[in-house]
Amino acid sequence: MKNQRFRLYINWGLTALAVIACSVFLAFSLMKVQTIFGVIGEIIQILMPIIYGGVLAYLMLPVYNSVYFFVCRNTKKLFTTEKVRSRAGKTAATIASLLFLLILVCGLVWMIIPQIMESILGFQESLAEYINNLTLWLSQLLEDNSELEEIVMPHFNEAAMEFQHWMTTDLVPSIYLILDHVSAGVINAVTVVKNILIGLIVMIYLLNLKWTLCAQFKKIIYGLFSVRMANRLINEIRFAHHVFGGFITGKLLDSLIIGIMCFFGMRFLKMPYVLLISVIIGFTNVIPFFGPFIGAIPSAFLILLVSPLKCLYFLIFILVLQQFDGNILGPKILGDSTGLPSFWVLFSILLFGGLFGFVGMIIAVPVFAVFYRLISEYICGMLRRKKLSARTDDYRELDHIDPIEGTFIEHTEK
Repeated sequence: MKNQRFRLYINWGLTALAVIACSVFLAFSLMKVQTIFGVIGEIIQILMPIIYGGVLAYLMLPVYNSVYFFVCRNTKKLFTTEKVRSRAGKTAATIASLLFLLILVCGLVWMIIPQIMESILGFQESLAEYINNLTLWLSQLLEDNSELEEIVMPHFNEAAMEFQHWMTTDLVPSIYLILDHVSAGVINAVTVVKNILIGLIVMIYLLNLKWTLCAQFKKIIYGLFSVRMANRLINEIRFAHHVFGGFITGKLLDSLIIGIMCFFGMRFLKMPYVLLISVIIGFTNVIPFFGPFIGAIPSAFLILLVSPLKCLYFLIFILVLQQFDGNILGPKILGDSTGLPSFWVLFSILLFGGLFGFVGMIIAVPVFAVFYRLISEYICGMLRRKKLSARTDDYRELDHIDPIEGTFIEHTEK
């Protein structure tokens, strides 16, 4: 009896000590929050090559796995032992991943970026002509209504002058300034190249050691937690990987296809700035829900300055393209990879976009889908412990639950 009481006092003392230590640590963290964030920022900067390598490895995972398993399946006659086949598969998969990444980067640098620069500079040179054409078109449209013309045209002329001034004095000089800084910043360029090269090496290591690293991670989890908790934790990590892998890679593929379709569609319709606008549409399409609007609005404005009629055709074309993407292509590629209701998709994009900017808008849906599932499973588990229904439909017409019998009493309108 005395031993039990002594253990109880010890547990109370340890609990109180832990609470005090956590409170002191929290107070110290709040007082030194800027210093802590500074240290975290320095650590992230040091580990940037590892972060680059991890992101590249995750994006190249589908290419690596496809080539690896293809080689292992089709070299059984050539290599008799599984170890040799695995080594050949890893070598071929590594080379294929590097080649795919190299072709992708070179294609963006050598083909797209110079033409985008040319389109921007050409647009700036022809801006005055485009604004004059748009002014004449707007004047002809409003010539039958002189009162409306007197109201609209001064505001339009003022907006046109402001936009032209911004293009001439801010945008284009900023592009040249960026290019000058890139050319002059030799140290920064060397740092970026160093991070990328080390990141490529890290990517190769992670791709080839991913099965060993997963096994070590499982070993650590089963060593730290109970078997039941470890099984649940590993299952949740698998779900997070499934959501992230399916959504990110699927969304990138979907956006690439939409960008290519936009390119050929605009070529067929003889639209201006085909490559520039196709890149904008494909790039912004990575963002769920808001992406089509973010890309279509500036693109439509660029075409409006050239031809208002073509702007109308472009908006109709984008509307049809996005309907095809939202109803046919997107579900075909992504499926229901997140299982997140539409409202929470919108909520997550607004929340993560406000906190982390453009990157937050891209990762918002898969990250929130993981949290949504964890919270949902926790609530359902608590309800089952109380021997209550975990089905949402059972709570639609609920007025209250009988605290004694646990029966659901439906709401009745008087």
